[in-house]
Amino acid sequence: MEWKTHTIGEICDIGGGEVKTGPFGSQLHQSDYNSCGIPVVMPKDIIDGTISVSSIARVSDEHVSRLARHQLSQGDIVYGRRGDIGRQALIREHNEGWLCGTGCLRLSIGSNAPLTCTFLHLYLRQPEVIKWISNQAVGATMPNLNTAILRSIPITFPICTLYQEKITSLITSYDTLIENNNRRIAILEEMAQTLYREWFVNFRYPEHADNLDASSPNALNENQGKPKLIDSPLGQIPEGWEVKVFSESFDFWNGKKCTKSELGEFDLYGANGIVGKAEAWKYENAVIIGRVGAYCGAVEYCFNRFWGSDNTIIAKCKTDTNISYLFLLLEHFNLNKYAGGSAQPLLTQTTLKQLKYIAPPEGLINEFEKISHKFYEGVVNLKKRNQNLKKQRDMLLPKLISGQIALKD
Repeated sequence: MEWKTHTIGEICDIGGGEVKTGPFGSQLHQSDYNSCGIPVVMPKDIIDGTISVSSIARVSDEHVSRLARHQLSQGDIVYGRRGDIGRQALIREHNEGWLCGTGCLRLSIGSNAPLTCTFLHLYLRQPEVIKWISNQAVGATMPNLNTAILRSIPITFPICTLYQEKITSLITSYDTLIENNNRRIAILEEMAQTLYREWFVNFRYPEHADNLDASSPNALNENQGKPKLIDSPLGQIPEGWEVKVFSESFDFWNGKKCTKSELGEFDLYGANGIVGKAEAWKYENAVIIGRVGAYCGAVEYCFNRFWGSDNTIIAKCKTDTNISYLFLLLEHFNLNKYAGGSAQPLLTQTTLKQLKYIAPPEGLINEFEKISHKFYEGVVNLKKRNQNLKKQRDMLLPKLISGQIALKD
């Protein structure tokens, strides 16, 4: 099989494509963003080769028309140009017409390019390629990319596009399995969150659910199926429930600094989730809270042994292992709004310990845990499967994409 090397710039010139910078801040202001409308892709939205819409900004059709030259087409690659170098995503059919946002570059290889956009997307995901690009980035405080750097990246590819498609088909089959597992994870987490809201926010927990008149068209809006409510400092609560401060029911510890290890077997958690592996563990069956920075107040759960970095606070129940309940309680609190700090958001144990919450009877929490724990066990198993799939994919990708392993018919 014959292979060629061209820079991205040469590939774009051959194919009739371009590398273009997204709109500058003067063209798209913070006040232009809405909760609805056309999505605008920022570097933070590019996660693991895809675009996350969980916190994506949106603009009205008026702004889209004004910035039409920055609209994304299927097959484009949107690349983060500052901060975390290497973030890039392939634009799929459902992303068509979205806007390339401030802080991103749009790469279009054109219709006559000698390689497929999917092959290029996978090529750019390789750690060695990301490292090469990072070394070209400019800026002392924050690394930045520009169109010239992106155009200079050398790409080695098989000249047969059919062979390129065979490689990408094999790798994307891993991505499809991972995506399917992520959908199942989202469903299980939503089931747990819905159950939490019903029992502990709407006060429709088992011993009162039987009183609900299902024949009533307004059953969900009436007071049927609910316990007797009494006044409290946090509003009306069910009789027999209490208002407590977190320090009465939960323990908190600051995480400790730990060096990442390629040989470690324990997950190392930072403020934004798992950030690597550690050779030792310090905590087990706990909730991890982001303590500082952009992910301050973010919460994650872990049923296994792990290490929490100095960017985290670790939380556990004092008398039991009701991790699912504690996680959903803290998530419902939206902890980032309690952060202090002048230079960057900072959450402290002192602040957390003083927060008041509505405390259900212990027996009800235990009943909830029996159900919700099964949901999260399913989530943990699916995440483990995804970790294994990603490991296999990432070992296979550089060998296929460089020709070290040849595919047969």
